[in-house]
This record gives sequence, C-alpha cells and structure tokens, in this order.
Amino acid sequence: MSQYDSDFFVSWEELHKAGRQLAKALHDVTQWKGILTVTRGGMVPSAIIARELNIRMIDTICISSYEGQDSGELTLTKAPDISDEGAGWLIIDDLVDTGKTAAEVRSRYPRAHFATIYAKPAGIEYVDSYVHEVTQNTWIRFPWDMKLSYADPIIKGG
Repeated sequence: MSQYDSDFFVSWEELHKAGRQLAKALHDVTQWKGILTVTRGGMVPSAIIARELNIRMIDTICISSYEGQDSGELTLTKAPDISDEGAGWLIIDDLVDTGKTAAEVRSRYPRAHFATIYAKPAGIEYVDSYVHEVTQNTWIRFPWDMKLSYADPIIKGG
C-alpha cells in the first residue's frame, strides 16, 4: 500500500514560475560559485535557475533513492570534489521528501546552500530555501513524468 494518498500535478508553466520565484529569492543571498544539481529531479529547476541568475558553472551529484513511488536505499554514482565543504555553491533539487537524499548531500557539502522547489515536513530541515511546502502524503507529479491522455467524461452519454 502506498504512503501517498494525494497527488499534486505540476505543469511545465507552474514549474517554470516556481523556478523563477526561487531564483528571485536566491538572487541576493551570495555570489554563487556554481550550481550542484541533484540528478535527476534537480536538472530542470537547475536549468531555470542557472538562466535566471546567469550561472554557467554547473555540476551534478548523481544519487538516487526512488524506484517508482517507493523510497529505497541510496545509490551514489558521482559526487564532485568541491573544496571548502561547498561554500558558495548552490545545491538544487526538485523536492525534499523524507530528507534521506538531502541529508547525504548535506553531509558532503555542509556549507553549500540547499534549495528546492517543493519541501515536505520530514525533510524540510535539510534545505535552506524552498518555494512550496506540501504534505508528506502527497506525491508530486512532475511534468517530465506525465503524458497527455484521454480522460473519460464524468457523465457518459450517447
């Protein structure tokens, strides 16, 4: 049985607006050395924020913890060697959920600024900035995970 009993659908337009909102909040925080993107979810938000803040240095930390809607063991396949514990770097992910991934990334770069578009209560302590808070039992449906399809009308008729 799934731990999620609510869906939150995000359109490309909504994601772009939220990315710009996050970029505005991050604009005056510091002079960023670069963005460290948490793959794969952080890639689209990172592209938006990099454009808005004119950041050209982008690297990735490749870590996964999901298999579908199930949270599993962390798998780290790449972690860049960033000096000074990440000071001056901006870590971007699409969301913080349980905090398991964020805690691992934070342990590697404790002085970096961690920002997400969405934050859930269990992981919110690991991020410095976020745009929207959602309930823990909500599954966020990002536009890259969806496709357009036919929907039956509420009342079927002839």
